[in-house]
Amino acid sequence: MKVEGTDDGAVAAAGVGPTGVSPFVSKVLAPGDIVLDLNSTNKVLRVGSGLRQDGDSILATKAGKLRFQKQSNKYWVEGSQKRYIPNVEDTVVGIMVDRRSEMFILDIGGPAFGSLPILAFEGATRRNIPNLQIGAAVYARVVNAHRDSDPELSCTDAAGKSAGFGPLKGGFIFDCSTGLARGLLSKPTPPVLEVLGKSLSFEIAVGLNGRVWVNAPKVATIITVSNAIQNAEFLSPTQQHIMVKKLLEDSQ
Repeated sequence: MKVEGTDDGAVAAAGVGPTGVSPFVSKVLAPGDIVLDLNSTNKVLRVGSGLRQDGDSILATKAGKLRFQKQSNKYWVEGSQKRYIPNVEDTVVGIMVDRRSEMFILDIGGPAFGSLPILAFEGATRRNIPNLQIGAAVYARVVNAHRDSDPELSCTDAAGKSAGFGPLKGGFIFDCSTGLARGLLSKPTPPVLEVLGKSLSFEIAVGLNGRVWVNAPKVATIITVSNAIQNAEFLSPTQQHIMVKKLLEDSQ
């Protein structure tokens, strides 16, 4: 059996028991733990961040919880960490640091800068290339994350539509752990965003690289939303409700 990589969504055949799902899903792993046996069945799955192949087994390479996405049959290890390792289909908030003839260079907080082709925008042509300046914030999608090359980014979805990707104008950007960022993008909507959304009008873009962009008509709203998100990381759903309601009361 062959695994072409780990952090870029490699494909592998795996057998994990009668249910077809690893019994370690949602459990905390330590580096070196065996989570998948590749010999039991021929089910095809995708192996993501925090996992690697060792012979006929898939091992954890970092501490965290094992996650599984049924729709794509993808496993990954979700940890709360500052260092970001790019993975295909990740959403990221990047900061432009350079412009070259065929691409924009973005700092995405990983081991290497990300490359955003000048035509990787909906409807982009050489006559209407986005006018991005150094320091501009961009919401993008990782389309290539091979460990031997710099990550490639795009500001369109798989269908070529913008789907919310592109330059981020105004607002405020703050850093958070990758675990918190992934939690903010989870379904159902986390309590902190659900409660905030019922009382405040704001825009948000969450990057799995541990960056969050928030914008709103009022500066006070931006501050309240940013504080609530950063406070929510280690709180239970009930505690998140209480914390957000208190912040809303204090801001009035």
